[in-house]
Order: sequence, then structure tokens, then C-alpha cells
Amino acid sequence: MATTADLRNGLVIQFNHDLFQITEFQHVKPGKGGAFVRTKLKSLTSGKVLDNTFNAGVTIYPVRVERRKFQFLYKDEAGYNFMDNETFDQINLTEKIVEGADLMKEGQEVEILINAETDTPLTCELPPFVELEVTYSEPGIRGDTANSAKKKVEVSTGATIMVPLFIEQGDKIRVDTRTHDYVERVK
Repeated sequence: MATTADLRNGLVIQFNHDLFQITEFQHVKPGKGGAFVRTKLKSLTSGKVLDNTFNAGVTIYPVRVERRKFQFLYKDEAGYNFMDNETFDQINLTEKIVEGADLMKEGQEVEILINAETDTPLTCELPPFVELEVTYSEPGIRGDTANSAKKKVEVSTGATIMVPLFIEQGDKIRVDTRTHDYVERVK
């Protein structure tokens, strides 16, 4: 057991009969009244994000989790198949657990958050940025640049990304996996 003083980003807690990961927290000490902690909690089972306020000193129930590196092997009708880089064990995850699956390519290294008590996978996280090749791109229309003009392109994993007009088919681009945004062209 712990208290709200032990809250930190990334901590997994048991709350309302579900597992939640803390994405943001802020200790608040108003001029009048008791201190409290504002948090943003992301459900590891449904993916919903909720705002919650804990009074200072309230007991929370952290869950022991491990981050393990896995390699993405392939996708089949059962889901996504991964291999543990240390033990070479293979696991299969459903599409609901894998975040940003459309940006994942074969051989990609990912981190899987595993509940250490029950040994069940909770989430699968891609690295913050991936480099992908543009497989299809329509030509950019010149002159329509009042604002920063963008066009849709398809990358090697099948995902559609909005990029600047100068990106062509065959270019390699870096994509932010958290927001699916174009970052830069890779030489």
C-alpha cells in the first residue's frame, strides 16, 4: 500500500476494480482547505482516460509491473505475435492491446507492460518515433500554400500520414507513434 505522496507518471494502480496508469498528476495546496492531487488515469483494459482527484494522504494500491522488450514477428487472424528478446518465448496479443499497430513493421522492437503478479500483458508500446518508407504519394498541388499545406501519403505499413507537399514516393520519413504526425524526412 502507498499514499498519494508516492504518485508518479507511469505508475500502475488498482482503482475502481480496474488497472489504471497515471499519465499526469499535480499536487495542489489551496489557500483554504486541505491539499489534494489531480490525476489523469488511463485504463489499461479499455483505454479510457479519466480525471480523478484524490485527497492528500489517501491510500492507493500500486500494481507491480515489468517492462519487457519484445520483437514483432507477424500478424495473423489470432492477433499480433511477439517474441521475447531474452527467453525467445512467443506471445500473441489482440489488436485492442497494441497501440499504434498500423505503424508497426516486422522486426520492430516494442515494450510490453506485463503485470508481474499474474504474468499477463497489459499494453504494448512502440518506440516514440519510427522510420517508414512512403509507398504511395499523390503529387503536391503548388500554389495552394496559404497555410502549411499537407497531403496524405501511404507508408510501408499501410498507415496514412499527413505530410508536407515536398514528400515524394520512395522517401523515408520519421513518424511520431503517439500522435501519428510527420516529424521529418530521413536522409
